[in-house]
Amino acid sequence: MKRVLQLYRNAFGGLSRQTWMMSVVMLINRSGAMVIPFLGVYLTSELNYSLKQTGAILSIYGLGAVCGAFLGGWLTDKIGHFKIQFVSLVLGGSLYFLLLNLRQFEYMAAGVFILSLVNDMLRPANAASIAYYARPENITRAFSLNRMAINLGFSIGPAVGGLVAALSYKWLFIADGVTCIAAGIFFFVYFRAQQGHRPVKAKTTTDSPAVQSPYRDKWFILFVILCSLFAIIFFQLFATLPLYYKQVHSLSEARIGLLMALNGMIVFLLEMIVVYLLGEQAKKSVLVASGLLMLGFSFVLLNLFPQVGVLFVSMVLLSISEILAMPFMSTITVERSNIDNRGAYMGLYTISYAAAHVLSPYLGTSIIAAYSFDMLWWACGGLAIV
Repeated sequence: MKRVLQLYRNAFGGLSRQTWMMSVVMLINRSGAMVIPFLGVYLTSELNYSLKQTGAILSIYGLGAVCGAFLGGWLTDKIGHFKIQFVSLVLGGSLYFLLLNLRQFEYMAAGVFILSLVNDMLRPANAASIAYYARPENITRAFSLNRMAINLGFSIGPAVGGLVAALSYKWLFIADGVTCIAAGIFFFVYFRAQQGHRPVKAKTTTDSPAVQSPYRDKWFILFVILCSLFAIIFFQLFATLPLYYKQVHSLSEARIGLLMALNGMIVFLLEMIVVYLLGEQAKKSVLVASGLLMLGFSFVLLNLFPQVGVLFVSMVLLSISEILAMPFMSTITVERSNIDNRGAYMGLYTISYAAAHVLSPYLGTSIIAAYSFDMLWWACGGLAIV
């Protein structure tokens, strides 16, 4: 036990106070993340949308995320990550109250687009902020700490959300909105007095691998495309897995929430340790590729063993794959950029995930409607290999 505790102390040691406070902001924000994990179930069971309409709404959410990531990255380099994060948190939280009252498909589509645009402005600004406050020697661990906070919140949000949804979906939207606004207030109170919330100009070193614009960096664009393919598979976690749990295994909202929360809890408990132990021992490319293959296998496993117990095994493998891949993808992006264009680089990296938010639910629900869940899981495994 002493060795385990010492391992955790080493893994968490040396991180700046601002890095910790940024993680607290994300913990507050994500602890109320109840709407998106249950949005597909809400649209089909509460509003009686068809599977095709539900897939369209989820894809529109992704389209808004693409626009938000681009806009957030551009604005971060222009006016600084402090203002972007504050506006995104407070305005995004307020929009959940609006979304609660939308029923018609067209209005819901517009509301979801605006909500995701505002919400995803936060991501590149937050990533640039973490890179700015972190010490150079532990930047991967700084990103992992932030992700740990997000996943701890995500383990709380869906678990509580599943119980709340069983009573009324109305409170899902209210809770999500309140926690977003609370995170924004906490962020403003702490970081308004901190140095560094405006972009600081610095000379680009001659050995920097980054070009002035990420959109002219061909190798980085290829990296972004591969990240997007990874995310298309991973986001089945939000787009189609809850539908699979509901329609194939007849799980209640409470049990779906617990399964989704398992992902967040595993990442919360293990990611910092894995990054600390493997970050300097293995190549980033090997870790990312291993995570991708494990991700594909986690979905194929659902076809090989259709028992309910395998759902837990699959979720564990999916969570480990996330730990192996995502932190090091972020580090690669930071290492490719410099302080003058970090917002743009993080924005383009975020766009890879936002684009997957568009394609993942559309492709997933289309394959299910045309073929079956089984075909979707085989496709995920094949794409992971590619």
